Amino acid sequence: MMDESRRGFIGKAFGAVAAVGGIASLIAMKKTWDPLPSVMSAGFTTVDVSGLEANKLEVVVWRGKPVFILKYTEDMKPTDGRSVKVGDHYFSVMIGLCTHLGCIPGYEKDTKIFKCACHGGEYSADGKQTFGPPPRPLDIPPFKIDGVTLVLGEEGPEYKAMTAKA
Repeated sequence: MMDESRRGFIGKAFGAVAAVGGIASLIAMKKTWDPLPSVMSAGFTTVDVSGLEANKLEVVVWRGKPVFILKYTEDMKPTDGRSVKVGDHYFSVMIGLCTHLGCIPGYEKDTKIFKCACHGGEYSADGKQTFGPPPRPLDIPPFKIDGVTLVLGEEGPEYKAMTAKA
């Protein structure tokens, strides 16, 4: 009788250890499937555009990519499908990676163009390719306008209207 109770105890102890190990494995597996907090927070980026200067490039990082935000001057004409109006001012919003090889173009204030130093590609202030090897305009990130705040990462009606024309 003593052997049977000992055998039962060892069986129950083994079962308990296996159950705890199985639960710990499931918890660890779930944690690996969940996105990291840094990835979750990188989904949306907000930018207050009310304080931006005209013809001065503002660069923000969204999902690891540079996003160019350029406030138009009085003499710059908004482009249908490439410019967005926030309040009383027009802006260009685009991902700052050359569509040729992924370089980051620099902005020249005097000529109001973006120039890629690698292969001489040029883009206008609204992101359209004007010279060189880039095959298409600079990409527009999904955005939404909330008052004077630009929310990158969320598709608003302005973004949908722009992509419908592109």
